[in-house]
Amino acid sequence: MRESGMEKSKGRAKEAMGKMTGDRRMEAEGKADRAKGSAREAMEKVHEAAEKARDAMKRRAS
Repeated sequence: MRESGMEKSKGRAKEAMGKMTGDRRMEAEGKADRAKGSAREAMEKVHEAAEKARDAMKRRAS
């Protein structure tokens, strides 16, 4: 599993635990972790697209 997926899962768990226990701080931390995971996922997608573009340029130059 990618880091982004783990971050989002951790966030979901924290958020759920916060809701169950009434701990608003933990719930907020969970939401922040999920947002962080989503941002990381977007960054990973951009990185993959850049690698694909680089590889395509290398193939055309050959």
